[in-house]
Amino acid sequence: MSDRPDYLIPSALAKWPLFAPLAPLLDASGDRLPGLMALNRLVAQCAPCLESASGEPLKFVAPPMAGADYEYAVFDRGQVATRADNWHDYFNALVWASFPRAKAALNARHMQEAALGGATRSRSRGPVRDALTQFDECGLLVLGSDIGLLEALAHHDWLAAFWDARARLKASTRFLLFGHASYDQMRTPFNGLCAKAIYVAVPEAVLVMPLDRQVAWADAWLAERVGKGEVLNAPRDLSALPLLGIPDAVRENAVRDFYLDTDQFRPLGARTPVTVIASPEATALAL
Repeated sequence: MSDRPDYLIPSALAKWPLFAPLAPLLDASGDRLPGLMALNRLVAQCAPCLESASGEPLKFVAPPMAGADYEYAVFDRGQVATRADNWHDYFNALVWASFPRAKAALNARHMQEAALGGATRSRSRGPVRDALTQFDECGLLVLGSDIGLLEALAHHDWLAAFWDARARLKASTRFLLFGHASYDQMRTPFNGLCAKAIYVAVPEAVLVMPLDRQVAWADAWLAERVGKGEVLNAPRDLSALPLLGIPDAVRENAVRDFYLDTDQFRPLGARTPVTVIASPEATALAL
């Protein structure tokens, strides 16, 4: 038995609820962060033939000494800059293995937007690239069959959704964490930690899938929507969601008073809620 805390042990994190999409890779990592060679082997076992959107075989490599643009290196050469002994970059690799289509689609959209900015001589990244980056770092897909509860979350009705309807929420909703920065932050969670959520109404058939198929469905759904430009067109398309409020994410949220902290569970106020996306074609999407 290790004397180190769980947040320093990949295989221990596999047992934490929000880490479920990455659990097989976390388990396979053992009790230490793998080096680059071991990380590449691990990813290849889970996601063989992993490629960038341009068709380049993907490899996790040491960061260049100077200047190469991260997104260009991924797209053109399949090289994902990955720092040694770094949890943030480790989780990025694991998300690539778990959501390969979506990660490649995000990278391809970055390239499209960068090319458009070059053609117009724009010096700013623009709202699309800002939204892509925010979701890549902190994204959360919230899949639910109860549209009323998804709307409550989108309207920041935190107490009603997370506590008053807790049993309904757990039965009808799945929270699939995507952002690698959020995975890193959830190792040592703190009040106010938020993800950037997309809410998707799905049929019951999606919710009863085994987790690996559910993740594959979410990966395909997100890749298609990003590729068509139907999501992540501006940061306002994303909704802040307090990760510590998700039922069972942390022990502390097992009591009602936890949700009364308005510094953490902030009301929406006069802001416009994000749109809940209906996905009636869910069961037919390529799996």
